[in-house]
Amino acid sequence: MRTTPGRGLQPNALGTFDTIVMAVAGSAPAYSLAATTAVLFGAVGLAGPAALLYCAIPMLGIVLAYARLGRIDVNAGAGYSWVGRTLHPFLGFLSGWALVFAATVFMVAGSLPAGSLTLSLFDPELAENTALACAVGAGWFLMMLLVVLGGARLTVRAQLLMSGVEMVILVVFVLAALLHRGHATAFDWSWFGLGHFGGAPGFASGALIAAFYYWGWDVTSNLSEETRDSRRTAGLAALVGIGVVFLLFEAFTVAVNVLLTAEQIERGGANVLAVLGQEIWPGAGGKLLVLAVLLSTVATLETTLIQVTRSLFAMGRDRTLPAALGTVHRRWNTPWVAVVVVGAAALVMFAASAAAGSVEQVLGDAVSAIGLQIAFYYALAGIAAVVAYKGLLLSSVRDFVLGGVWPLLGSAFMLWAFVESLGELTTASLAIGLGGLAAGVVPMLVYWRKGSAYYRPARLDAARVLAAAESFASPDSPRARRVDQSPATDF
Repeated sequence: MRTTPGRGLQPNALGTFDTIVMAVAGSAPAYSLAATTAVLFGAVGLAGPAALLYCAIPMLGIVLAYARLGRIDVNAGAGYSWVGRTLHPFLGFLSGWALVFAATVFMVAGSLPAGSLTLSLFDPELAENTALACAVGAGWFLMMLLVVLGGARLTVRAQLLMSGVEMVILVVFVLAALLHRGHATAFDWSWFGLGHFGGAPGFASGALIAAFYYWGWDVTSNLSEETRDSRRTAGLAALVGIGVVFLLFEAFTVAVNVLLTAEQIERGGANVLAVLGQEIWPGAGGKLLVLAVLLSTVATLETTLIQVTRSLFAMGRDRTLPAALGTVHRRWNTPWVAVVVVGAAALVMFAASAAAGSVEQVLGDAVSAIGLQIAFYYALAGIAAVVAYKGLLLSSVRDFVLGGVWPLLGSAFMLWAFVESLGELTTASLAIGLGGLAAGVVPMLVYWRKGSAYYRPARLDAARVLAAAESFASPDSPRARRVDQSPATDF
């Protein structure tokens, strides 16, 4: 079973609970709700809960694919390694590149609302100042950059604090919403059905928007080399994390439908959670939910930084990008060169964003563009899982459904989302999204010609890998007897 020992990252730094927290923070429940709820309502009206439900089903197929692939290849590059070893190294590189590009753009897109929200806590008028929001957001970004540079243990401690407070606030408001007496619209179970979409185009719009809610749980796979018992933990944490954020997304979307009028939702926009908070708890409620969104935004900046720096580390280690990216700090066991490079690139993008117009305009173009990369690399991972496990799919109904049908369903949905969104995006979003993906072809060809061993991969076959692992674990195996005499370790 392939692992990556002795490569510099700190093994066993994260436990199961730590990894679950990272999965939840990666999907950024409060940030996702604040940034996207009004958009979702504008597209499908009261069918928001249904859109989130029917998007979660194929997304769970991708989560299952990641969990199964993580059992047989522990690698900080995750999909970059898995797709390269099952489908083709070119597709694997582009899968990793898509994550790197999407995450780098998202760090700017996420930092802007962090700046705006911070300013809104003091003066709502200042929040509309794009340049000032960029400056404050850049400050939050640099703070998280230093935390990530300080190592996995420091990172998870900061995450526990931010996500812990965020989750407490969200759960309190869910309970308060249940006890709230007044309502704008009576609850109806039909909100979870297909009747409110108005046909296939409406369903497509809702599903595409809902997909953005869930992105980020896969940070657990990028942390696999730093996680105890990662072949089990990374996949389990992703499943639990998706379950937690799904319940929160549904609860708040239903609360918005019940408690707010269409005019309030439209007027609230990206600040709709503050409007909901004011409705539930006049006075302090809005401020508390703004605080939850701010903490969620900063927390997801941290997990996104982890994803992009660990991906670049794996690519530098494999010599598919400059080898310096695979350099690890001797004291902190973090890929410090990758952290510095990402920080410099993001600061340049901050400067460009400050002159690009309103915060909403920058966010709209960025989120639409990264959606293409998300759909691309998730779809490839789902197909890779089916190819890697093809020899085991017919061994049981469970393997056929969980290892074949469901990941393929997830991949088909992501590919459909990719194609469907092409006709909906602005020229700027298409240029950023497709242009960013195409830019990866240049370093791919350069390092392929240099002869990187990544482009001559050992094929990833689950049947062979698991058989070897079973033989290794057998108490009668000479190799197992030798292992029993050495200290226990995950790697």
